[in-house]
Amino acid sequence: MADNSRSLNNLAISLRNRVRQWGVPSDLDESVLLGQAALIRRPPGHSKRSQSLNNLAVRLRDRFKQRGVPSDIDESIELHRAALLLRPPGHSDRWWSLNNLAVGLADRFSERGVPSDIDESIELHRAALLLCPPGHSDRSYSLNNLAASLADRFRQRGVPSDLDERIELDREALLLRPPGHSYRSQSLNNLAASLADRFKLRGVPSDIDESIELLRAALLLPPPSHCDRSYSLNNLAASLGHRFRQRGIPSDLDESIELHRAALLLHSGCGASRLTLMSAIELHRAALLLRPPGHSDRSLSLDNLAVGLGDRFKQRGAPSDLDESIELHRAALLLRPPGHSDRSQSLNNLAASLGDRFRQRGVPSDLDERIELDREALLLRPPGHSDRPESLNNLAASLEDRFMQRSIPSDLDESIELLRAALLLRPPGHPDRSLSLDNLALSLRDKFMQRGVPSDLDESIELHREALLIRPPGGSDRSIQERGVPSDLDESIELHREALLLRPPGHYHRSYSLKNLANSLADRFRQRGVPSDLDESIELHRAALSLRPPGHSDRSLSLDNLALSLRDKFTQRGVPSDLDECIELHRAALLLRPPGHSDRSHSLKNLANSLADKFKQRGVPSDLDETFSLFLQLTHVSHAVSRADLIAAKSWATTAEETNHSSALLAYQTALTFLDQHVNLLSSSSRHFDVVRMATASIAMDAFSCSVRHGALTSAVELVEQGRAVFWTRLARLSSPFDGLSLPGDTSGTLAEEFKQLSFRLRTAFDQSTEDQPPQIRQLTIQWNDVVSRIRMLPDLSRFLLPPLFSDLQKAAEEGPVIIVNASQYGCDALIVLSDRDPVHVPIDITQTEVSDLSSEFQSLSKEFASFRKLWHNIVGPIVQALGVLNVHSGSRIWWCPTAEFTLLPLHAAGPYEKKRDSLTHIYISSYTPTLATLVRARQQVSRNVSPQHFVAIGQGQPEGGKPLECVGPELAVVAQRLTSVVSSFTQLEDSDATVEGAFDALNHNQWLHLACHGMPNRQQPFESSFAMRDGPLMIKDIIRSNWQNPQFAFLSACHTTVGDERSPDESIHLAAAMQFSGFRSVIGSMWSVDDEVARQVVSAFYDKLVDDSGRLDCTRAAVALHKAVKKLRHNIPLEQQIVFVHIGV
Repeated sequence: MADNSRSLNNLAISLRNRVRQWGVPSDLDESVLLGQAALIRRPPGHSKRSQSLNNLAVRLRDRFKQRGVPSDIDESIELHRAALLLRPPGHSDRWWSLNNLAVGLADRFSERGVPSDIDESIELHRAALLLCPPGHSDRSYSLNNLAASLADRFRQRGVPSDLDERIELDREALLLRPPGHSYRSQSLNNLAASLADRFKLRGVPSDIDESIELLRAALLLPPPSHCDRSYSLNNLAASLGHRFRQRGIPSDLDESIELHRAALLLHSGCGASRLTLMSAIELHRAALLLRPPGHSDRSLSLDNLAVGLGDRFKQRGAPSDLDESIELHRAALLLRPPGHSDRSQSLNNLAASLGDRFRQRGVPSDLDERIELDREALLLRPPGHSDRPESLNNLAASLEDRFMQRSIPSDLDESIELLRAALLLRPPGHPDRSLSLDNLALSLRDKFMQRGVPSDLDESIELHREALLIRPPGGSDRSIQERGVPSDLDESIELHREALLLRPPGHYHRSYSLKNLANSLADRFRQRGVPSDLDESIELHRAALSLRPPGHSDRSLSLDNLALSLRDKFTQRGVPSDLDECIELHRAALLLRPPGHSDRSHSLKNLANSLADKFKQRGVPSDLDETFSLFLQLTHVSHAVSRADLIAAKSWATTAEETNHSSALLAYQTALTFLDQHVNLLSSSSRHFDVVRMATASIAMDAFSCSVRHGALTSAVELVEQGRAVFWTRLARLSSPFDGLSLPGDTSGTLAEEFKQLSFRLRTAFDQSTEDQPPQIRQLTIQWNDVVSRIRMLPDLSRFLLPPLFSDLQKAAEEGPVIIVNASQYGCDALIVLSDRDPVHVPIDITQTEVSDLSSEFQSLSKEFASFRKLWHNIVGPIVQALGVLNVHSGSRIWWCPTAEFTLLPLHAAGPYEKKRDSLTHIYISSYTPTLATLVRARQQVSRNVSPQHFVAIGQGQPEGGKPLECVGPELAVVAQRLTSVVSSFTQLEDSDATVEGAFDALNHNQWLHLACHGMPNRQQPFESSFAMRDGPLMIKDIIRSNWQNPQFAFLSACHTTVGDERSPDESIHLAAAMQFSGFRSVIGSMWSVDDEVARQVVSAFYDKLVDDSGRLDCTRAAVALHKAVKKLRHNIPLEQQIVFVHIGV
């Protein structure tokens, strides 16, 4: 039997050798079977059993390497473990078993990525190395193997010490393989690869230089036909590529390409002589055929082919190359499941390719997927991983791209935080520090451009300066002229000139430096009007365009840049050929941005505006027709609406107004639809308010004016409603009740619950800031929008949470007319909304500028009678006259819904103030509402007549750091005296009890509120407007997060509670509105400062009138009660204090 087993073993070895030479699969299978038969003939206790265990294990590993069957490597490892047990310390073959088991575990780690496998492999290799002390013939092999396993672990975890130890081991191995040693080439390649990895990690130039010299030495060793030569050629090509990317030396890139070609020629003859060489990509395809599904190296071939196709796409721009590259990267990723050591690299590669496709075609889903892949890659590169800075930068860049497309502030905020984290991992001396400094600087500049905070721009400039101290300018695109300092712009131009000198013709990034310098010169031209700056800018843009031929991913951007500069030149000099060329360039850019491209609306706008310019100059009707045919394409936007889409629609509206085109109303409708969709992408955070403010601007008021001029009065009401109080509308949608909706079936009930849960989480997350919140909030927002879409598919719910129709808004006038008073650059108008007929138009003979001047008069300290008379004669008087014609009887209630500059006017106090002539207060009882929808919601909140009425009075006359209010105590005493016997419960919080937490707790248990304290408006940061409590401010952003149950009425006895953001009055971000949007149906607020004693008197008279005939409080009586209280005190208090309090709501 012993002789038989030896024969079986020898035959198996011969077959294995033939497999290695000729690659015949059947020989390998037979070799395994013979090895199994030999092992059976060497049972436990046999002196040669360990040898048979080892031999069979080696053959199974060979078969695994060829076919990738997991069970082969698992069995191989178990056999090696059994062999090792039979070779205890002191056994002559123990070194072999330690080494073989370690290699098998490393192979399995490469396939599955289980950390314990590579850790054990390294420990086994360390044990084997101890058995090969200096002078031992196998020491170089042990050094090499341990270095290889450390390299595998470094690739997975990125711990720098593994890489440093690997290099030392590779150096020692090389010393043991002197010139003439058969494995010297392998050691030269290994040390070169280790140094190249360290260069990528730390960027020390000497590492890459040494790597290249070692690889050149390796190339001199094998004969030209040797198959290993292809690996040396590839390695040297890769290292030259790394050095080119750092230093930009064209000869490195040229040599790299030639070496890759030579490697491919050799590779085609190594085990694949049947293949003919047609191109690098075809060879990669051939290699892939030789690695069928199941092959352990198939993912590597998929990657190589994908990268080759990606490179060819960048060179020639063929879309099919990029599509195929993405599919191959997807296939490679499937072969690298969670735990695989190369999974993060595959995620990174696929994300990068999707980024390339997004830049070419602008499909938003590619960008979204890229971000998710970058997030997953970052999770696989935890703190301490060498590639973590790269992943932080990649995800930051993806989020920055999405911010540029959709203007979602949280994307930019998260991008900046990621870039700050990356910068911390690249301390002074790190080769990539300058890149991180520039990236963070550019993102801070974008943030400045969006929000206008000067400190962001200052920090951006300082970061760029630090980057400049490290290296010459790298084309950093900073427009530091935003602060308007001429010297900053001059310095910017000089720096861009220096950067351009460092990127001579042939440099990979030359086109970017040309573009940057051109843009800075164009900026200086717009600032100072020096013609030579514009001429030079145009020439530089032409040069940049020539470096971005058809197929280049940035070609459309260069076409746009050159076109816009030519348009500037036409505007300055009026040469028709400049405008003609501008139009042709915009046409070319538009062709590169087909339907579905995220930048298509930008190109449509540019081309349309240029054609409109041409029409104004030459008067050819076909130019105007084409202008609006381009704008009309905006109505077919299919992707998630971006800021660019909204800007384009606004441009359409402006052009239609200027040319009196019939599409103007459609333009406004499109713009407001885009606005609604754009805001739905934002989370409900005050950080997004700047985006809302910039997005809304005057569009709703201009749309109202256009509708009135076209006689579309119901559309006017719908459009002005859609574009005002956008932020509150978004919040109100999160509070939309399901109670009144008919939702049959289990699915609908589940949807209702899902909607409630998501709405609650989004509402309570308002303005809470943690480092990881933005992506979580964004995900909640996406889920919320998805649930809303599914609800709209239910019967009778197709318009759920869509902007209301006129028939819905008309319900606001059920208890009396609502008067919308609108100020627009195109004219001022009023519409009277009635419950039983179409709106009635009242022209107002005043301009928007005059309204603004009048509002300034009322903001001054003294309120002159002359101002009230202007208010009457120019605005309110004509409306009162129209109300009379409509049979709205004297003493009726009316509601004012002012827009724009009208929001700052005390419309309720207008009057002639002459003897025998009535003012408005003698004719009607006025209330206000920010929007019609707000009033409709308040009316729909039915007060339960039999429910208990719980009232809380909160007074803070001694706020921390504030001026004392002497009458707060007496005022609360008056409220208590009037109401204690009327309400179910009366709670009073005063002074030390009137804290922020105390107020919130009280409001959780009471539906009726009287609040007497300092009101602190903040017109620059309106969400920080507050009520002064004992321990600090109770801010709007705190109120918004409340979840009060069925609140009814709030009397805000404080100053300036209806004063909001000075730049966007139509958003109504003020204290009174915050209470109303938090659910209070009826609110009393103040337009300016309130006298302490006057407040006490008004309050005393007010609560006498708030109790109805049944002896209960009735919030719908608040307007009448206020009217009667002021009338009673008219002769005792000055006019400006008579009219300071206003009623908002039902």
